[in-house]
Amino acid sequence: MFHVRHATLLLNNRLTRAYASAPELRWPGWAVVIGIETHVQIKSRHKLFSNGTHPSAQLDDSTSVLAPFDLALPGALPVLNRVCVQLGIRAAIALRANCQRWSSFDRKHYFYPDLPAGFQITQHYRKSLIQHPFAKGGSLAIWPDKVIRIEQIQLEQDTAKTTHLPRETLVDYGRAGVGLLEIVSRPDMRSPEEATAYVKTLQHVLRSIGVSDGNMEDGSLRCDVNVSVNRPGEQFGTRCEIKNLNSLKNMTLALSTASDSSQIDCEIKRHVDLLERGESVVQETRGFNEDTVETFTLRRKEDAPDYRYMPDPNIPPLIITESDVRAVREAMPQVPEEIRERLVEQGLPDRDINVLLSIDSGATVGFDGHVSDGAVTYFTEVSKGRSPRVVLNWIVHELLGQLVFHKLSFAENPLSATQLGELIDLVTAETITTRAGKDVLRQIIRSRTELRVKDIVREMGLLLDTSSLEEYCAAAIAALPSEADAVRGGNPKPLNKLIGYVMRQSKGAMRPDKTSECLQKLLSSG
Repeated sequence: MFHVRHATLLLNNRLTRAYASAPELRWPGWAVVIGIETHVQIKSRHKLFSNGTHPSAQLDDSTSVLAPFDLALPGALPVLNRVCVQLGIRAAIALRANCQRWSSFDRKHYFYPDLPAGFQITQHYRKSLIQHPFAKGGSLAIWPDKVIRIEQIQLEQDTAKTTHLPRETLVDYGRAGVGLLEIVSRPDMRSPEEATAYVKTLQHVLRSIGVSDGNMEDGSLRCDVNVSVNRPGEQFGTRCEIKNLNSLKNMTLALSTASDSSQIDCEIKRHVDLLERGESVVQETRGFNEDTVETFTLRRKEDAPDYRYMPDPNIPPLIITESDVRAVREAMPQVPEEIRERLVEQGLPDRDINVLLSIDSGATVGFDGHVSDGAVTYFTEVSKGRSPRVVLNWIVHELLGQLVFHKLSFAENPLSATQLGELIDLVTAETITTRAGKDVLRQIIRSRTELRVKDIVREMGLLLDTSSLEEYCAAAIAALPSEADAVRGGNPKPLNKLIGYVMRQSKGAMRPDKTSECLQKLLSSG
């Protein structure tokens, strides 16, 4: 099941890339330009400017999700969370961005129930045309031949969560003040498929280095997508922003059209239809309706002056030195690109590397930068002193298949790295057969036993005992006389039945090649 599904995923990925490279098939005569602002919740135990805890990080009844500063109570002052800064540096390093030695915090004013203070602390203030965000530049490779440039990365507060009901709106202030990274891409994407690949790759990178769990369904990764359409070779068209897309599926639907495009009026098609009718596209902010699969107007696009940006007087400038960046770099986990390079250098096949990295893309991210050991760590531990190719083959083609069969995630894998290493050693030393090794692997996953593999092999009677091979072969000849006579008469096909008989009687403890040799020797000697 696993191998078929994986092959399908690889095929779909190739088809997606081919489709993305030819968007003119869907929008003949038009070029699409997409840029994305991604808001990522930092997985820090405490909030960005207070000691209030992350909503999912309460340690006991005495801890509080809310702090006076989060509710903008009089006299409450901000104190910058050092862990959020360190995790922000991790993200900048992973995205090849340059951490600014000096950055400032600003107030972005607007009035809405999700902002207790009437302003959001962020980093986007312009003074003498100079921006002071947390980091600038950077890039992210979504495919080997496609790189998306990063404009900037900035630190800011999250807002409260609003839930709109038919007759009332509820506001949950538990999320207010949680640290966010706003990662702004350049307008380098040219299709919905490239936009989706960018978000998936970014999600994978941030999870792998412990910055965020990136769960879009929980709101810890949200995307604002900017779209414009123009004739090829002409200037970019008027852009519209689609706010708070909370799933990859919704992103693709909001941007693109389904197979029956006449029934679904999504954003790119909406722009094309307007321009082909000779009308103009109005710059505005739009929402997305999952039920009707349509975008709709939220408000006219505000420019920066409408937000009345001003420096925050209570927060001094943030100064990051080279030694700060170096310390974070030395302590952070490897990014997926570095892991891939290391695995490629070991001569491992790309297909299996992709499987290994795809498992780690769903890694469990703890608070304050902790990342649970994933498939790559598991592989690294098992392959110490062993052939990396052999180890990867056992993980990808045997272990993962059994986990899928038993509906277990890799985090629930009952086969320890020590057990798998012992199992591979026994097979390599020809103490047990490969088939017996697979049976042992299945038994460990089924029973979740923590016994040593040698003890399990003895209990199952799978030790390779060549001294009893002749007895098994003689019993097979006696039990299948017609097949034995056919082999003596020069027909080699029935030999497989004799070998199968020995395998069943020995429970796979005999090697097929040795069994074949022994049977032929006994049959030729009469």
